[in-house]
Amino acid sequence: MASSQASAFGLNDPSLVKFQALIDGKWIDAKSGETIVVTNPATGEELGTVPEMGLEETKEAIDAAARAFPSWSKTTAKQRHDILMKFYHLMQEHHDDLGRLITLENGKPLTEAKGENAYSASFLEWYAEEAVRTYGEQIPSATVSTRNLVIKQPIGVVSILTPWNFPSAMITRKLGAALAAGCTAVIKPPPETPFSCLALAELSKRAGVPDGVINIVTTQKNVIDVGKELCTSSAVKKVSFTGSTPVAKLLYGLATSTLKKVSIEAGGNAPFIVFDDADIDEAVAGKSPSTHCFRGSGQTCVCANRIYVQSSIYAEFASRLAEKVASFKVGNGLEEGTTHGPLIHSRAVEKVDRHVSDAVAKGAQILVGGKSIPNTTFFMPTVLSDVPADAVINSEETFGPVAALCKFETEEEVIRLANSAEVGLAGYFFSRDVGRVWRVAERLEVGMVGANTGLISQAVIPFGGIKQSGLGREGGPHGIDEYMNIKLIVFGGLGA
Repeated sequence: MASSQASAFGLNDPSLVKFQALIDGKWIDAKSGETIVVTNPATGEELGTVPEMGLEETKEAIDAAARAFPSWSKTTAKQRHDILMKFYHLMQEHHDDLGRLITLENGKPLTEAKGENAYSASFLEWYAEEAVRTYGEQIPSATVSTRNLVIKQPIGVVSILTPWNFPSAMITRKLGAALAAGCTAVIKPPPETPFSCLALAELSKRAGVPDGVINIVTTQKNVIDVGKELCTSSAVKKVSFTGSTPVAKLLYGLATSTLKKVSIEAGGNAPFIVFDDADIDEAVAGKSPSTHCFRGSGQTCVCANRIYVQSSIYAEFASRLAEKVASFKVGNGLEEGTTHGPLIHSRAVEKVDRHVSDAVAKGAQILVGGKSIPNTTFFMPTVLSDVPADAVINSEETFGPVAALCKFETEEEVIRLANSAEVGLAGYFFSRDVGRVWRVAERLEVGMVGANTGLISQAVIPFGGIKQSGLGREGGPHGIDEYMNIKLIVFGGLGA
């Protein structure tokens, strides 16, 4: 039965499709026998099922990770490097299959899904190299008979909780760092998109990751019990979460019970500012935040949510952006020519519709789109003009294919508007004034700034936000430190 279901995915290697969770190296079902139905958001068709696990299985997964930690943490950095590189090459080898899996369960166009797989694999490559560079340091002592040495050690068992918008990349961005540092992990993937995570687990086994180092617990209705255990268990030393700000606050609170180390990448509401000296062609082009805000049908945390355009170029920019967005083709991500796929589920459609309706009711105009396709999870890419400051879309993350245009007059005014949000993940602006580029980049209250580009995500950079967008950083040379403890060793009695 499982093999016939797997073949329906249309992969070159059907064995990548797993319908069971992974604990201590074994593929297992839930003890209750219950399952979660996973559907294709583009068609509504059932893809398959995964186990509906609960508290008992979560404890077993944590125990397995704890048993595996002593031996895994003692492997050399070079050994971990070699395994991560094998893992990376396997992701490259199965590029087409992994991209197709992402499209089937998430809905994003196949080209975009394959791009995610390449991005996802790049974290394994990056952290393989970082594994051998977790340098310590010597600190000069005030006394001649003492030497101060600082070393870094893996923190222990890590809980990893990920979202559905990047089913693969959000796994490797966390897991790659954890494995490179010498940690073991329990992963709770989202119920909407578990198959990409499970396929990665299969490849990790082929790469030589030992049993118990990676464990996966799938759950939906038991998510409260599972999430609580992953955050409160004394065996877990670190929690890494990507998701909404409200859920981040809840998990952060739970983790304080044992003062765990926590890294959080929570919600965003990214501003994009277009100054009157900007190159309008570039500001509307494919690498611009104005177009990039429709990536994944707007379902990314770094999408430009609020687009502020200086008044003297507002009309031209709005017209050209609307023309660009009108050329998008919405459809099944597996169909040739599709530029934008569905939203993940009906609740997402309802939220986007609420944001658009609220803006229109308060005076905004629809330049293109503005509606969903009945009885589907598709929402037409939308451009709104003259969006008032009090529109909900300016204070809540939309997570949908909507560009909300607002007019501004001065640099001081737009900085105030951009910084008015309670969150601060990413911000963007276009300007050819060198002085302004420095001023605005430094004044935006966000963790990441794109100046004259909307493409900021890379394995080599520290990804993360400030304010209510989270804590800590993922990627770059800083990311592995989130999974390590710093230890001081003082050597005394060394003589004069």
